[in-house]
Amino acid sequence: MKKEILQMLRSAGEEYTSGQVLCEKLGVSRQAIWKNILQLKEAGYQIESQPKKGYRLLESADRLVGADIESRLAPDCLCRRVECLETVDSTNTRAKQLAELGEPEGTLVVAEEQTAGKGRRGRDWASEPGIGIWMSLILRPQLKPQQAASVTLVAAMAVAKGIRECCGLETGIKWPNDVVINGKKVCGILTETSSEPDYIHYAVPGIGINANTPEFPEELRDRATSIYLETGKKTDRNALIAAVMNAFSDYYRRYLETADLSLLKDEYDAMLVNMNREVLILYGMAEDADPEKSEKGVAKGIAPSGALLVETEAGLKEILSGEVSVRGVYGYV
Repeated sequence: MKKEILQMLRSAGEEYTSGQVLCEKLGVSRQAIWKNILQLKEAGYQIESQPKKGYRLLESADRLVGADIESRLAPDCLCRRVECLETVDSTNTRAKQLAELGEPEGTLVVAEEQTAGKGRRGRDWASEPGIGIWMSLILRPQLKPQQAASVTLVAAMAVAKGIRECCGLETGIKWPNDVVINGKKVCGILTETSSEPDYIHYAVPGIGINANTPEFPEELRDRATSIYLETGKKTDRNALIAAVMNAFSDYYRRYLETADLSLLKDEYDAMLVNMNREVLILYGMAEDADPEKSEKGVAKGIAPSGALLVETEAGLKEILSGEVSVRGVYGYV
């Protein structure tokens, strides 16, 4: 019911919504409406109550609320249910547990804090409480396991679009899945799957967004940023999560139409920050890569498979995610 109440109050804007209208629309008693309004206030929502006028939403809560996220999702959004947690070891771990128990596609797990967040290649992902977005989505695509890697690129597109629409910031993608603003990373994505040789049981893209991070350690300041640092104001994390999920639903449907990125390739290429720029291909993990085995080339976009196309002295190569690291010749991008 909180979802529907928030939808109605938000759609009313500056106008009041009477308790009677809420009762009639939702088919409940005034006491039930009052109880849910009280719970929303306790969660941090500023809701004004006026006799004979009703209720008006003044300000949303500065915390993650499942009903708030759900209230902002498009009617045809893939995401249908949000599990919102205060603390979890990893949203990916929790989502995989739910998937193993039969949770349907479209369930989203979000948390205020992760105690064991996961990054690519086994790295830890810092997940401070109350300022970031840490979320994982359960998917059950009818695809071959080798096609699942492209889900990560789809998620990157959704994050880039969600930030643009919700926060008004220009975004780009550093292949395959880092979302960047002004040349600095604002989001990382890790997709984990459970599969058999020719069948995917489920895929879980985990998304971490530096939303309201006020500062970074000195060693990260040249390559990491947050939406707060770029705009100077806090972003509504519930609204941003919903914007990302709405964008993901659209991209994901088009991706499933062809089981590859052929319908999304042009849009992805337009987001690619290294497009037609010189890049450095590092074979192996970037920090351990042998400089003598690195290779330079010019990024030419992606193939329908999601591989990065790089024009090298030896010709056009398809670079696969997981085998190499790609970065700008003179820095991160």
